[in-house]
Amino acid sequence: MEDILSRLKSGRVIVADGAMGTMLQAAGLPTGMSPESWLLENPNPVRDVHRAYVEAGADMILTCTFGGTRTRLKRAGLSERVAEVSRRAVEIAREATADESYVAGDIGPLGELLAPVGKTTYEQAVEIFAEQAAALAEAGVDVLYIETMSDLNEVRAAVEGARKARAGIPIFATLSFDRHGRTNMGVSPEQAAEALLVLGLDAFGANCGATLEMTEGAVAKMHQAAPQVPLVVKPNAGKPY
Repeated sequence: MEDILSRLKSGRVIVADGAMGTMLQAAGLPTGMSPESWLLENPNPVRDVHRAYVEAGADMILTCTFGGTRTRLKRAGLSERVAEVSRRAVEIAREATADESYVAGDIGPLGELLAPVGKTTYEQAVEIFAEQAAALAEAGVDVLYIETMSDLNEVRAAVEGARKARAGIPIFATLSFDRHGRTNMGVSPEQAAEALLVLGLDAFGANCGATLEMTEGAVAKMHQAAPQVPLVVKPNAGKPY
């Protein structure tokens, strides 16, 4: 396949995969157990979910590493196994795609608020994100995919950490817009676009959110603020009942 940045520049749409957590729960992931912990002992269901998305036509799949930072893995007693979890997740994804789809290294929020609201400093956040990003990059992902962010400082820390991982690797980032068209930390789509534009990302946009309409509206405003940047749109199908 051509590299993912060439694909972006061609103007052709890159179709991503869908939900991971709910699919794994349907495949047997125990309630309350992290997918990152489960995949170490149960790679087959994770591989099967990835493969199903590839066969459905996904051009890009996200690794099962949304909660793969040290802070999130600590809850499962795996804080010292960030590299192992990341490496195994990429291996499973690569096996599933058989080089038919791009593999994006998924990086989610820390699960902790940054200072001054929380205790984690910006510098600590950068190092935590860099640890996961480096492991994903070394394992061979095509792009580092930062998602479901609500705090611009956390996005900046994640991007800075990703850039420490390996020079030149593409970086995408998305925020989640919920009530009143803003993130949970009050960031508007216009503010997000302006901030992400300065960071020089290869693509950015919105994911998750409460409704399809809410995500669509947020992305439309981001496009107005930064029409030259490729947009990522990866919404929820809606609120669970």
